[in-house]
Amino acid sequence: MGEQSELRLGGKGGQGLILAGIILAEAAIRDGKNSVQSQSYGPEARGGASRAEVIIGDEEIDYPKVSRPGVLLVMSQEACDKFAGDLERGGVLIADSTYVHTIPEVDGVVYKLPISLAAREEVGKEMVANVVALGVMARITGVVSRQALTEALLARIPRGTGELNRKALDLGWEMAEKILH
Repeated sequence: MGEQSELRLGGKGGQGLILAGIILAEAAIRDGKNSVQSQSYGPEARGGASRAEVIIGDEEIDYPKVSRPGVLLVMSQEACDKFAGDLERGGVLIADSTYVHTIPEVDGVVYKLPISLAAREEVGKEMVANVVALGVMARITGVVSRQALTEALLARIPRGTGELNRKALDLGWEMAEKILH
């Protein structure tokens, strides 16, 4: 059985986590891996709960749903409360401390970083917090390469936003780098 990573990105509608999941899945494919991506929204799209799930593997992926994510990114308190209990034993939980203030006890490694605040203050737009989060996730987990993630990002974003998004991705990478060393 080949290596397989199950990731869940949870937050509020409008935070761009569905797009982030799509970019992550495409980056995996660019790295020569298999991936599947799925998503769900709460009853109201913007502001309601949303989640994206990505499975990345060396071999064919039989089942496209994530039940026990090994990596969980939460960008709202509601998402943290709802999904933290699903984290696989020994998994990685990455919380945006801008909006997540209380993290339940989990059997895993917890990283708390002010992702949305950093996007707002250092890049100038909170709307790229999803891209900052991608940089953080990729650096902490190593699930996709930086090059593949950058290429997938630049292929998916609106024309003319490349420099802004690249800055956001680099910021996330650097934030994770600081806590890992």
